[in-house]
Amino acid sequence: MEITQALEQSRPGMIRDVENAISQRQLNQRTQQTYLHWISRFVLFHGLKDPDELALEDQQQFLNYLKNQISLSRARLNQASQALSFFFEDVLHKPTIGNTAAA
Repeated sequence: MEITQALEQSRPGMIRDVENAISQRQLNQRTQQTYLHWISRFVLFHGLKDPDELALEDQQQFLNYLKNQISLSRARLNQASQALSFFFEDVLHKPTIGNTAAA
C-alpha cells in the first residue's frame, strides 16, 4: 500500500481534494509529492481518523512527535509544518497553528 492511500482510507476523495487545492495554488510537482507525503503521514499517525475530525491539537501533537521522537531536521520539520498548514487552510478550510513547529 502506498502511503497516500491512507488519505483515501481516512475519507474517500481526499487525495483529489488535496490535488485540487495544490492545482489552485499552482504548486509544482515536487511540492505536491512532499505535501501528499506529510499529509498522509499525519493521517496515519492519527489512526486514519477522518481529517475533518482532526484539530489544531492533533497537528501540534504530530509536529512535536516529529521534532522530539523522530528528531527530524529543522528543514524537514518546516516542510511538514507547511504541508499541514496547507492541508488545514486550503483543503479542510480550518485554522492552523502556522509555521511555528521549528521554533
